[in-house]
Amino acid sequence: MYLQRFQLPGRVAFVTGGASGIGLCTVEALAEAGAKVVFGDLKQEAIDAAIAAMAAKGYAVEGLILDVTDSAAVASVVAQVVARHGRVDILVNNAGIALSEIDAEAMEDDRWRKVIDVNLNGTFWCAREFGKQMLAQGAGSIVNVGSMSGFIVNRPQGQAHYNASKAAVHHLTKSLAAEWGARGVRVNAVAPTYISTPLNAFADKEAPMYRRWIDSTPQARLGEPEEVAAVILFLASDAASLMTGSIVLTDGGYSCW
Repeated sequence: MYLQRFQLPGRVAFVTGGASGIGLCTVEALAEAGAKVVFGDLKQEAIDAAIAAMAAKGYAVEGLILDVTDSAAVASVVAQVVARHGRVDILVNNAGIALSEIDAEAMEDDRWRKVIDVNLNGTFWCAREFGKQMLAQGAGSIVNVGSMSGFIVNRPQGQAHYNASKAAVHHLTKSLAAEWGARGVRVNAVAPTYISTPLNAFADKEAPMYRRWIDSTPQARLGEPEEVAAVILFLASDAASLMTGSIVLTDGGYSCW
């Protein structure tokens, strides 16, 4: 009874930013649970490599070019997925950027706009368009990838733009959950710590900044992308059927201190 709630046979899932990192692990997790998975990313080469990696593990997944900051492109992708598969049951809003290590007083307009555009606007455009389909179906599950940075202020690096974008994603999650809950659509978020992905590849493991990250985390390590994907799978599945508007911290204890 209980393990069945984690299974997703017959479900159609879409993952943004699905060609690498947390996104690719999420594609694998959903496929392993039995979902038909389609993912979006910016570059065809990355999409092809991700499809090949999943095929090597026995999973047939699909990939589409998608820039989440382009609302018309998002609407087109939704139409393509529905035309091919008839429905969309799960959306994982994973696409995001950081562009960190800049103090607020030195923040350029373009850097601020770019991070807000991808992390917040892109999340909303996708939630809105996929949400329309889910509302029409009367069922669906959306999982947004927020961040512990939506709860705390990271140190020592300056990243007011990133922190603000993820705090906004968290409140957007609650707002959509409140609007859509009675119509069958659940909306939750996961809030990870620093994860071993290309997003954090800029950090020199011998540098004081990296040491500060580790020393500030009770588990004394970075997270792994599959650890976040496991939480996303839970939130997407019927195992979390009573959860909507929840922001699940997955931070190795970072926010305890």
